[in-house]
Amino acid sequence: MGTIQEEQLLHSLSQLGQDAGGLGAGLRDRRASSQARASDHNPCHLATDLLDDTDVARPRTTLLERHLLEGEKQPHSTGQGPYFYIGGTNGASIISSYCKSKGWHRIQDSRREDYKLKWCEVKCRDNYYSFREGEQLLYQIPNNKLLTTKIGLLSALREYSRVVNKIHKTSLCAQAKVLKMEEFFPETYRLDIRDDREAFFTLFDENQIWICKPTASNQGKGIFLLRNQEEVAALQVKAQSIEDDPIYRKMPFRAPQARVAQRYIQNPLLLDGKKFDVRSYLLIACAMPYMVFFGHGYARLTLSLYDPHSSDLSGHLTNQFMQKKSPLYVLLKEDTVWSMDRLNRHINDKFRKTKGLPRDWVFTTFTKRMQQIMVHCFQAVKAKLHCKLGYFDLIGCDFLIDENFKVWLLEMNSNPALHTNCEVLKEVIPGVIMETLDLALETFQKSLRNQKMLPLLSQRRFVLLHNGETDLWPRLGGSRSALRPPPPPPPRAACEADCSAPPPTRAADRRGARRPALPRSPGGTHGPPHSEQRPRAPGLGPDGAQSGDPPPEPCVRLAEEEREERRSAGHRGS
Repeated sequence: MGTIQEEQLLHSLSQLGQDAGGLGAGLRDRRASSQARASDHNPCHLATDLLDDTDVARPRTTLLERHLLEGEKQPHSTGQGPYFYIGGTNGASIISSYCKSKGWHRIQDSRREDYKLKWCEVKCRDNYYSFREGEQLLYQIPNNKLLTTKIGLLSALREYSRVVNKIHKTSLCAQAKVLKMEEFFPETYRLDIRDDREAFFTLFDENQIWICKPTASNQGKGIFLLRNQEEVAALQVKAQSIEDDPIYRKMPFRAPQARVAQRYIQNPLLLDGKKFDVRSYLLIACAMPYMVFFGHGYARLTLSLYDPHSSDLSGHLTNQFMQKKSPLYVLLKEDTVWSMDRLNRHINDKFRKTKGLPRDWVFTTFTKRMQQIMVHCFQAVKAKLHCKLGYFDLIGCDFLIDENFKVWLLEMNSNPALHTNCEVLKEVIPGVIMETLDLALETFQKSLRNQKMLPLLSQRRFVLLHNGETDLWPRLGGSRSALRPPPPPPPRAACEADCSAPPPTRAADRRGARRPALPRSPGGTHGPPHSEQRPRAPGLGPDGAQSGDPPPEPCVRLAEEEREERRSAGHRGS
């Protein structure tokens, strides 16, 4: 700070000292105007706006020292709050209304660190670097790509399958209780790994359609079908030329974006001749301990009749982004989204007797199967996710039903679409968002106070899949060596996942046990120093590689992911 600024600041502070009574009379006006000027980083302006009554009584030298030390860093406002920040437009109006109903105030400066809640479409490493555990709520777990990218999910399921098979290789009874990956996930190969790629090229034949997807894109971007040897040969040449490129070999993150090839489900169940899938939700409301929920969503239909031989992707991909490309969308958009009640009625009327289905198959057998699959996927990454008290996540899960009523998980999406551009979405999305925030807040407060999680007063439509209170997990302010054990294999029934005998726990980790007192940070606040990173059990990296070393800080690991997400920023899986 220059000399002129120091003199101006001294002058401002001296004026305050001379007329403390005048400051008290005009304090409300100054505080009202301070929010509008919060993005101004000039300390001379902030000096008069952001001082409270205690500041007036402090010596002038103390106040000057505080402002000089802060320099260009924006100080926290003290007149209003709590504050919330929303990055992007996905569900922003609903989130904003919810927060304002609680008396919170929205801020527009993404650099401010004095928020209570931060909800951003795109993950930014700075958000995790400055996150204050146990004080703030932050949307999206930093490495949720273990579930929400095609390669991440594939690698996690493969490794989990290997571990489970190794553990239960002598027990046929135990194997029978565990979901097998091939029972719910279409056969998939990574094209960025030579062995996987060659295996796919070897087994391909023209009697089966394959779908090629980028690992981290959304809205159908970069997707194409593989139907014949010519298309596969062209892909093979392109993949080989990229791998042989010396520039590509030197790239640490291996651009361009990696792809997967997945067996296309050619016999989907049709609704009045149209292809559809079902969007459901996996909610991780709390990460310490894990509190994981299932939520119903809606069915997404294509506008056109299904033709497996059609080259028009809008007849194969059901998301709204693809359907909006049709000139008929404006007139028929209400037909592209069905409520779960409507889907249930349709299947009752059209298929229950002919297929021998139980009544309300959608809300019984189908719902139970989706929950089982979600539990299995969560267990596959449970020990690898970066967990801090205050992290929460809402993940969109896309399921397809084939004509034999077999349920397939197609993919999981971070930042699922929360728009409300049709009547069904207006009924579904606000409830999903509000209950997500209610559960995140309630579980956050209970974990902070070391209270039992259940019952949850804010739980309405979401169904509890996993209660992690009996897990071994690194408590806030507790031992840094308290590591989560390898996850047990999930049984078929979702409810059984939490009824099995809990792993041995330390006295400090038992339900109701008092947590160790939180250490004071240098700033005087409770909680661990922000620069520390919890050690984690050996696990997989994003590409499935085994690693026993603690991962790098999220802010470093997210650098490339952030750039990639900003290139394809948009609503995940819309």
